[in-house]
Amino acid sequence: MHLSVRNIHNGPTKRITKLLIANRGEIACRIIKTARRLQIETVAVYSDVDKDSMHVAMADQAVRVGPAQSAHSYLLKDRIVNAAIKTNSQAIHPGYGFLSENASFAQYCQSNNLIFIGPPPNAIESMGIKSKSKEIMSEAGVPVIEGYHGKDQNSDFLQHEANKIGYPVMIKAIKGGGGKGMKIVTKESEFFENLMSAKRESLSSFGDDSVLIEKYIQQPRHVEVQVFADQHKNCVYLFERDCSVQRRHQKVMEEAPAPRLSESLRQHLGETAVRAAKAVGYEGAGTVEFIFDNATNMFYFMEMNTRLQVEHPVTEMITGVDLVEWQIKVAEGEQLPLKQNEIKLQGHSVQARIYAEDPYNNFLPAAGNLQYLDYPNVSDDVRVETGVRQGDDVSVHYDPMIAKLVVWSETRSDAFAKLKNNLAAFNIAGLSTNVQFLMSLCAHPELLKGNVHTGFIEQHKNVLLSKNLPNTELISQAVIALILYEENNTISTNINTNDPYSPFATQTGFRVNHNYVQKIKLKHNLCGEMYDVRIEYCGVGSSNSRFNVSFKNKDTEIESNVIGSLDTSSPNRFHLTCVVDGTLYKSNIAFIENSVHLFNKDGKNEFTVILPFDEKSIDSNEQDTGSNSTILAPTQSTVERVNVSLGDDICIGDPIVVLTAMKMEYVVKAQIEGKIEKILCKEGDSVRKGELLVKIVPIN
Repeated sequence: MHLSVRNIHNGPTKRITKLLIANRGEIACRIIKTARRLQIETVAVYSDVDKDSMHVAMADQAVRVGPAQSAHSYLLKDRIVNAAIKTNSQAIHPGYGFLSENASFAQYCQSNNLIFIGPPPNAIESMGIKSKSKEIMSEAGVPVIEGYHGKDQNSDFLQHEANKIGYPVMIKAIKGGGGKGMKIVTKESEFFENLMSAKRESLSSFGDDSVLIEKYIQQPRHVEVQVFADQHKNCVYLFERDCSVQRRHQKVMEEAPAPRLSESLRQHLGETAVRAAKAVGYEGAGTVEFIFDNATNMFYFMEMNTRLQVEHPVTEMITGVDLVEWQIKVAEGEQLPLKQNEIKLQGHSVQARIYAEDPYNNFLPAAGNLQYLDYPNVSDDVRVETGVRQGDDVSVHYDPMIAKLVVWSETRSDAFAKLKNNLAAFNIAGLSTNVQFLMSLCAHPELLKGNVHTGFIEQHKNVLLSKNLPNTELISQAVIALILYEENNTISTNINTNDPYSPFATQTGFRVNHNYVQKIKLKHNLCGEMYDVRIEYCGVGSSNSRFNVSFKNKDTEIESNVIGSLDTSSPNRFHLTCVVDGTLYKSNIAFIENSVHLFNKDGKNEFTVILPFDEKSIDSNEQDTGSNSTILAPTQSTVERVNVSLGDDICIGDPIVVLTAMKMEYVVKAQIEGKIEKILCKEGDSVRKGELLVKIVPIN
């Protein structure tokens, strides 16, 4: 789907020729692309850990704003504004997150004669405080959901209000967004703990711990409308997006238009969103979010995001417009380029967010290095929005998103098929990602029917997060890839065939170039299944090597005849062609240390070669990880609170340690009854994944 590149100059304006982007990552790169097309010079800002990042490399200039912690860099409005003044920038684009919905920052920009590319400060203020926004919406005739939106923040009072509303209720930070400071409470006994957690997250992320309480609608949909207004009191909607598929109250997959809406309901939603925007004198890009009740087809105002959304590309794909260009032109004083009746909905678009996280460990973030990264081929119908490259780090300090994959097609079913195929071409190794999970998600039959709601992932998690054992063909491909890699003399120094412990040494110690036999122990990293593999090298055909592969584990013993070749012509980009028992398979291959990563149309499989001296340590690590008497850090994180003292008696489910990682809070709870024997961490400590935090003596 082509984005419009029409000339939309239509009135006297203040031309922007230099723009500072007060953000990082993929949104900074996204803005730079449009600015470059509009012949606008760009200035990036960066923290110490981002000095070599992609957005800095793409910009015409870059200014350091502080250390890694966003509170000391990207959130310091004076440093951002000073950087703009220093570089003679005329305008600041805040992107999303950070200072994008900070009314005082917008005012500070204006006070320094800088154009803030966003709505007026008063609109940000009105919509940024959720309790106030709901009052305004109610007065404007926009339906709102039942709840307490007042100023009294006394814990006992809030619990009383929750009891009056009736459980389940949702606790939400009044200045929140992105799922931060949001908790669902299903019964009274859980209210206080969740309230305190929501307040801590809210204070950490937004500098304000005030919350509101609302009735939680069971199985709701999250439907939002893209609106756009100019300085001439024109306002339009660009249709809606369905963002119901979420984990931890954060969006994972978005689509436009929303499925299973009638044209009359679609129009009603859009017109209601425009009414909401006009109620606060809105200008620029905004998103009016609604809770949609599947049972009644009723919708209720939830909040208005006074910025560009992460999921804005799906709207661009179905309308053919560049929303960043519209933002810039509106900020320059131009009128909207299209009237409502000129905005046409075409086809269907879906976006998947590629995160560095472990779906099989409660979606915990997984900071680390992108040792291998290969994208799908981009086209008019396939977009990859990213701010990282191979070799970059996904930092613990920021959001763990690696990229967004956006596709367009004529129909919804074709769009999801295209998404799945392109996810398979998203090849990442070096850290955990959600790519395989997303492939399962976009192929789920209920999602394909449009039966989505905000609890979809939780409802179907057993299917979506199933761990399938690798089949014969996958194991054979992994083994042959390893052998051919060694044969081609491209093996890294991490694996030395002169070493008697090397998995690539034969029983006799010779390289594999005759009819020798090798034995390798492989572990499938997702399932944890171990395989003893025997490979007999049977010689070389016209262009392929021939092998006899047999493997066994505790349940299976299989033998296969394999013919394979490995294309090593591209550095660090290997392609395996393999015939297993007469059937042809093709895979992309990555080798990292003693692991082989296979990427094919069904996704990724990772196998690790187990060396003899590793087996004992692997067994002991698995035993330690499974012990209920130890509290381990589930991911790289920072200790927010330790809730226990030495000698405390604890029960199953008691919160022991509170951790924060990538702006989210995680409560680690006791799995047994016992007494606290050791506390090995304190507030503020940075801890590694698997690090021992607390030891418990169980009650016999």
